[in-house]
Amino acid sequence: MRIAIIGQQDFGKAVLEAFLARGDEVAGVFCAPEKPGARPDALKVAAEEKGVKVFQLPSLKDPSAVATLAGLNVDIGVMAYVLQFAPQEFVNVPKHGTIQYHPSLLPKYRGPSSINWPISLGEKKTGLTIFRPTDGLDEGPIILQKETMIGPDDTLGSVYFDRLFPMGVAAMVEAADLVVSGKHREVVQDESQATYEGWFRKNESRINFANHADVVYNLIRACNPAPGAWTTVGGKELQIFDARKHAVRTFGAVKGKIGEVVEITAESFVVTAQGGRIEVLKAKPAEGKKVSGAEAAVAAGIQVGTILGS
Repeated sequence: MRIAIIGQQDFGKAVLEAFLARGDEVAGVFCAPEKPGARPDALKVAAEEKGVKVFQLPSLKDPSAVATLAGLNVDIGVMAYVLQFAPQEFVNVPKHGTIQYHPSLLPKYRGPSSINWPISLGEKKTGLTIFRPTDGLDEGPIILQKETMIGPDDTLGSVYFDRLFPMGVAAMVEAADLVVSGKHREVVQDESQATYEGWFRKNESRINFANHADVVYNLIRACNPAPGAWTTVGGKELQIFDARKHAVRTFGAVKGKIGEVVEITAESFVVTAQGGRIEVLKAKPAEGKKVSGAEAAVAAGIQVGTILGS
């Protein structure tokens, strides 16, 4: 199979290595130019090390991008974590068209932060989709889907790195084989079930301890390791990463005001939320590195009685 890979970073690199490992010919790699001062793209570095042609084009909408891809004469295009817009004129160039990876069960959770949102919203299941890219964002017909459960203590890191990343690499190879052999089916997405969520960034990551402890805990999990859920201490930011939820099941058992630190242990500090408490196991003060909750409490001047987020 002769392939062009369009992608970037570690996922793109893993997809490149998976195809090369089984003897496929990667005719070229397309990855976005790095921003000034940024680290070299992992996909670019890996491709160059393996002698694969690399094309870093400012836009895939330019006629030169179409001409470049056409000149490679590939069987299929494989889009592995792509942030550049790829128009139909580009993705239709390969003999069998192009396939794309998306880390959600489309048509749910279209958009750029499709792993964070289902965790934050308390979903019990997510997955990945391999689909045909169209000019609509994540709207093309589905070729292949894989599911995985979201456990009660899963984080963005565990869902993606432990499952959606390796599952996605294998699914890209499987879907490419199905398409090139003509054994695939294309299922039109059900628009009545479609949802779209934008970026999960700083505004979306702020903790409100007046929310239920379940909501707070889900937010922390959805932001771990990035972008990091956060609150404030004396006007300075405090990012919270590893945490544990303690539900309150008995009337009168809630201790402290909303957002109040009610306990500091040898490894953590504990904050009151609606219906429970959040034990912070790992945090990062505004001026410092990621440390244990207890160390963060010392660094940020947190004491029993401190109110977070005020």
